Amino acid sequence: MEFVVYLVLGAFVGVLAGLFGVGGGMIIVPALIFSFTAMGVDPAVMTHLAVGTSLATIVFTSINSVRAHHKRGAVNWPVVRWMTLGLLAGVGLGSLTAASLQGDILQKIIGTFAICVAAQMAFNLQPRTARPLPGKAGLSVAGGVIGWASSIFGIGGGSLTVPFLAWRSLTMQQAVATSAACGMPIALAGALGFMLTGWSQQAQLPAWSVGFVYLPALVGIAATSMLSARLGVHLAHRLPAHILKRLFALLMLGVGLNFLL
Repeated sequence: MEFVVYLVLGAFVGVLAGLFGVGGGMIIVPALIFSFTAMGVDPAVMTHLAVGTSLATIVFTSINSVRAHHKRGAVNWPVVRWMTLGLLAGVGLGSLTAASLQGDILQKIIGTFAICVAAQMAFNLQPRTARPLPGKAGLSVAGGVIGWASSIFGIGGGSLTVPFLAWRSLTMQQAVATSAACGMPIALAGALGFMLTGWSQQAQLPAWSVGFVYLPALVGIAATSMLSARLGVHLAHRLPAHILKRLFALLMLGVGLNFLL
């Protein structure tokens, strides 16, 4: 039954990955925390295990999403390349930051971020004046900040990268597609970082864990998310985005309030 839940969750987050250019981490992390609570996982490592597993699943969630967007010519690869330099450094620092936080504090930080995401998506909050893309150094710095935050929250960075790129004059389709591509280095480096930082706490973790990555959840979510991501890309080019964003915002509001209260 537990594995079936992971399969269903993977199908849902795969659609989100293609639709919004996010890796689904803001859905995966709370769902895994609920699952781990039911399993009786030690609260001291439960949130870190959820974040690390979320990042590992996003590696697979992103693959088909990026391929589908690339076929449509929507990925700005020069932007991806220069942001990746900063993303990798930021993710490494973020993994160390998350490992130093207690589980309950990390949950409250994630809850606060979820509410901020909900507000941004519901009200379409963004700078009024668009600006041109920054230079190579500016893209790397932006990548560093996004990578650091994404690693702490267990996300692919889409909720940060999409608004940034849209503000920097990319069309929304290009911003979503480029964000999906940026999610790959975030997720890969973040997953490796959480594996390493969790290795010393293996005794507190459930069986089939590799550091702060729980393999049964990784396999179940990845199996269906890679297939459903194509559906998300298809919907992104056909459905009214403003309605879908507000529905997603309601979900994020519920997640955030649950973590805080």
